[in-house]
Amino acid sequence: MKSNREKIIKELRKNPDGFTVSELSKKLSLSRQTIANCFAFLEGAEKVKIRQVGMAKVYYIIQNKKGKKEKNAR
Repeated sequence: MKSNREKIIKELRKNPDGFTVSELSKKLSLSRQTIANCFAFLEGAEKVKIRQVGMAKVYYIIQNKKGKKEKNAR
């Protein structure tokens, strides 16, 4: 079974424009707190970046130097 972080990374790869915590919460049927905690971990691991759009924070996957998306977020 996939971890929540793996599910989030998979969804972020599908949408390069990123997601807000609320959008992913609805899409993955996980609590907003769970999504936020996973994003905090992934941000610390330098797997995602945050873009402020008005009052919302949009999270998106970081591309590595060769233009490929990061693989593992464990």
